[in-house]
Amino acid sequence: MLPIDAAAHSSRWRRRHPVDKAVLGLGLTALAISLPPWPGAALVLVTAVAVLLGPAGVPVRRLWRAYRVPLGFCVTGAVTLLVQVGGPGGFVALADGGAVRAGELLLRSSAASLGVLLFAFTTPMSDLLPRLVKAGVPAPVVDVALVTYRMSFLLLDSVRLIRDAQAARLGHTTRAAQWRSLAGLGATAFVRSFDRAARLQAGLAGRGYDGTLRVLVPEAHVSVRFTGASVALLAALAALTFVLERPLT
Repeated sequence: MLPIDAAAHSSRWRRRHPVDKAVLGLGLTALAISLPPWPGAALVLVTAVAVLLGPAGVPVRRLWRAYRVPLGFCVTGAVTLLVQVGGPGGFVALADGGAVRAGELLLRSSAASLGVLLFAFTTPMSDLLPRLVKAGVPAPVVDVALVTYRMSFLLLDSVRLIRDAQAARLGHTTRAAQWRSLAGLGATAFVRSFDRAARLQAGLAGRGYDGTLRVLVPEAHVSVRFTGASVALLAALAALTFVLERPLT
């Protein structure tokens, strides 16, 4: 199981309905995208971090491990706005106003990423996917997503076991051995994935699969109080943004 999935299953909000958490987490993402970068996205970023580390109870180390990957993409995208190719300044030169645009993009994207992580850190996929059928998503699409979600963990577990076996047989001692091990890892994982898929299909057929996977979903109800508080928080952030709005210079 991936760390973010383990955190979602042990979250304080594990028993809350996904709609409650979607209103808060995805609402923060929507505000980060739609509000002015300063101070709107900055307020969203601070609020998301406070909620993640406070009420949601996500450990700092685990949050950083999950956040550093999207943050790297955000920084990479923002850096490209600092320069321009061609023009009177030469083949590559600093872009006029590039620092402002880069800062605005970094604020928006990093804050939006935290809003998505808030939802991901508190909502296991096993709670979310089965409920999508009631939301109007076709059942076959949800079934494919459930199987893919399950198979991804099996594939990662197989890759880990193969790498451990190769390391125990000194398969990573030299560069040439590492390349041979990498090739063997890819071939073995490919064959095992097809074998697991065939066994899964046979198992489903043996259990009378009729086109729909029926799974037990923990009972939960939409909390009017939680949802109302989330909407109030989002409205307060939007109002505070327009009160404090200043140009980012």
